[in-house]
Amino acid sequence: MSFEIPEDCRFLESHEWARAENGTVRVGISDFAQDELGDIVFVELPGEGDAVARGEDFGVIESIKAVSDLYTPVSGTVAAANDDLVDAPELVNDDPYGDGWMIEVDPDDESELDDLLSPDEYEAQID
Repeated sequence: MSFEIPEDCRFLESHEWARAENGTVRVGISDFAQDELGDIVFVELPGEGDAVARGEDFGVIESIKAVSDLYTPVSGTVAAANDDLVDAPELVNDDPYGDGWMIEVDPDDESELDDLLSPDEYEAQID
């Protein structure tokens, strides 16, 4: 099975993606991760203004199969959380790199993205 792996994203080994957008970093989980989890039924996210630390958990995602922590790819402050996921957590399954995004972080140091897996490295990890 082939999974979508956008060229403009970087990845954590724990399957979160990060995309730099206009000075913030948008974060979600990969197509592979949403497929592994199955139907997403609940997402718990931090609030706007909350501090997040790279490698630390920022929330929880729950599916019909499992409950998993979500990990932050960069340190900074939460600029936005995707409130649509409260009522429609299935957006993560339907569009993990678009409408299913989770948080936007105002990064302390955007160069932290350089330490994440490239799309090719991530693809090699999940193959």
